[in-house]
Amino acid sequence: MKRAGFSICLLIFCVCLPAFGANALDSLQVGNAEIKSAGSLAFGPEGILLVGDSTDGSIWAIDTGDRTSSSSAAAINLSGVDGKLAGLLGIARDQVLINDMVVNPISRKAYLSASRGRGPDAQPVLASVDASGTISVLNLEAIRHSKVAIPNLPDPSVKDRRGQSRRGEAITDLAYVDGQVLLAGLSNEEFASKLRSVRFPFSGADIGASVEIFHGAHGRFETNSPVRTFVPFEIKSEPHILAAYTCTPLVTFPTAELKPGSKVMGTTIAELGNRNRPLDMVVYRKNGTQFVLMANSSRGVMKLGADNLDTFKGITERTDVSGVPYETIEGWTGVQQLAKLDEGHALLLIQGEDGASNLKTVAFP
Repeated sequence: MKRAGFSICLLIFCVCLPAFGANALDSLQVGNAEIKSAGSLAFGPEGILLVGDSTDGSIWAIDTGDRTSSSSAAAINLSGVDGKLAGLLGIARDQVLINDMVVNPISRKAYLSASRGRGPDAQPVLASVDASGTISVLNLEAIRHSKVAIPNLPDPSVKDRRGQSRRGEAITDLAYVDGQVLLAGLSNEEFASKLRSVRFPFSGADIGASVEIFHGAHGRFETNSPVRTFVPFEIKSEPHILAAYTCTPLVTFPTAELKPGSKVMGTTIAELGNRNRPLDMVVYRKNGTQFVLMANSSRGVMKLGADNLDTFKGITERTDVSGVPYETIEGWTGVQQLAKLDEGHALLLIQGEDGASNLKTVAFP
C-alpha cells in the first residue's frame, strides 16, 4: 500500500521575460472578458488585476486602467459594502458573496471579487472601492485582457466528501512575484493539491514539481487538501512560499527547489489548531521586525513573528498546537480577508454580527 503523500506542483519557466511596462500591457487584447467565476485576486504590474477563475480553469489578466499613483493611502472605511454592491447590481444583499479582496499598490484602491447569486448559476463580479466609499463595478465588455488555461484540473462532476464540486477549488489563492503568477489549488492527479507558477505575460505551463508535507494535527501525509492561503516570503534572503492549510499546518517551501519534475518535502513549522480554516495572510514590518497576520474561520486573527522561521524544526510527528508561537489579536473578530493598504495599515473585510460585510482600515498591531 502506498504511503499517502501531499503533492504540490510549481510550474517554473526558464525564459526570463520582462515583467513590467509596455510588455505587460501590450500582451492584452481588447474584447469581452468572458469570466465564468471570480475568485482569488492579485495585482500584477501596471494596475493589471489577476483573477482566478476555477469554473473556466484559467487565470485572467484585466487592465483596470487604475494607474494614478498614491504615495500614502487614505483610509477605506465602508459599512455594508456587500449591501451597497447589491444595490448597484439590483439584487438583494444575500445574493452577493464576496470571495476575495486586494489593494492596488499603485492607487491604493480596494478591489473585490464577488458572485452575483448563489450556486452554479452565479455570475462573476469585479468591483473597486476608493477612500470616499465609492463602489465601481468593472465593465468586462470591450476591456483589455488576456488569459491562460491551467492544465489537469478536476472535472466539475467530481465531488468532495461534502458533496461540493472539487472544480470549485481549482484555484484557491494567487500571488504575483517577479514576473510569475503563483497559484494554489487542486488538480485531477493522484496527488491532487497543487501550487503552480505561470510566467506573465502569459506563455503556457509546465508539469511542475511535486512536494509533500506532514500534517501534524492529523498525524499523516496527505494528498488532497489544497493550500488555502499563502504568501511569498524570504527566509535568510532566499525566496520561499509560506502556506497554510485547513486544521492548520503552516509550511515553508524553498522556491529554488521547486523545479519541473522534482519532488520536494516542505517543512511544517507550525500546527496552529484543528477545526479551523485559514482565510488570508499578509506580511508586514513594524519597528524593524517582520510579522505575519493570518485570518482564520474559528481562531481569530493570529500574529506570528517571522524573522527567524528557519530556526523552527520541521514537525514530523502527530501534535496539537506547536511550532511557531502566535498571539490572537484582541477585538479583531469576523475578519474574512486581509490586505496591506500601506506600510502602516491593513484593510480588513469584516463580517458583522448582522451578517453584513464591512471594510475597515486599522493600524498594523
